[in-house]
Amino acid sequence: MKLLVTGGAGFIGSAVVRQAIGQGHEVINLDALTYAACLDNLASVADSPLYRFVQVDIRDAAAVEACIAETAPDAIMHLAAESHVDRSIDGPGVFMETNIMGTYNLLQSARALWDRKGRPEDFRFHHISTDEVFGSLPADPSVKFTETTPYDPRSPYSASKASSDHLVRAWAETYGLPVVLTNCSNNYGPFHFPEKLIPVIILNALAGKPLPIYGDGSNVRDWLYVEDHADALLTVLTKGEVGRSYNIGGENERSNLELVQTICAILDEKRPGSAPYAEQITFVTDRPGHDARYAIDPSRIRKELGWRPSVTVEEGLALTVQWYLDNEDWWRALQNREGVGTRLGVKVSQ
Repeated sequence: MKLLVTGGAGFIGSAVVRQAIGQGHEVINLDALTYAACLDNLASVADSPLYRFVQVDIRDAAAVEACIAETAPDAIMHLAAESHVDRSIDGPGVFMETNIMGTYNLLQSARALWDRKGRPEDFRFHHISTDEVFGSLPADPSVKFTETTPYDPRSPYSASKASSDHLVRAWAETYGLPVVLTNCSNNYGPFHFPEKLIPVIILNALAGKPLPIYGDGSNVRDWLYVEDHADALLTVLTKGEVGRSYNIGGENERSNLELVQTICAILDEKRPGSAPYAEQITFVTDRPGHDARYAIDPSRIRKELGWRPSVTVEEGLALTVQWYLDNEDWWRALQNREGVGTRLGVKVSQ
């Protein structure tokens, strides 16, 4: 199958590209190469005859149309997005432009291609989204997000992703475009851009800096190893029912404080310092509108497609910490990019 993957130089997108090529798919990686993208994430497949990179910004409708018309993929996996909540608080405009209008541009170009091809039944537009569109859950562990949970986005980022989800469903209903949607929980693993929580904690610990935790650290997330997520996405693409959405979770709920304490314990074992790393934990002012808890009910994807995560959060964190210890050249090259190492998401008074 010929796949066009948007955002394929990003964290999740590059994992999808690597796995897809490993499965024998031809992949066109469409990426604008914004601050969070890194082509080094794809070094292992860069020379493959199955791989091609095209630098295109999904906000550029004409460029998107030209690329999709020329490459004529069998399926489009749409991962390109602005995704950092703190950045969306400081500068929401680019999130609206990329996540909403960029998705619109892709849908229009995909529809045009699908029409030119004679509307083949096996064409797919796979839209990859987030569990943050559902809002915040209570502490009750029996309450989880399902595919029918009402949308309740609470940040500019999640609102922009909710909007893009609605666009995809509208194009399916109005124009008949064959789509599948997925909403995932928090990803982590190798190649995670060093502004997100887990790499921040690892790299700050190694540098002897404070380990910042918002509020009291009680916010809960369901952690999904990125390689598991890539596997789930390709499973949905090839086996999912047209028009259906699937929630993808790691079945690994942890509070932020528990997560950081686990990372510290792993580092104590793998790279012991003069004192336990947990002594560097520092509680900082909470993020505005910080959702209390996310948790995925993955029953649908498990029952219908036979998929479930293979990596526990303890296993995944150990693999992730080791990867950062072994790949210092990769993360050091990214630490000078705009905003990395700076507290973001504090401009709400402006």
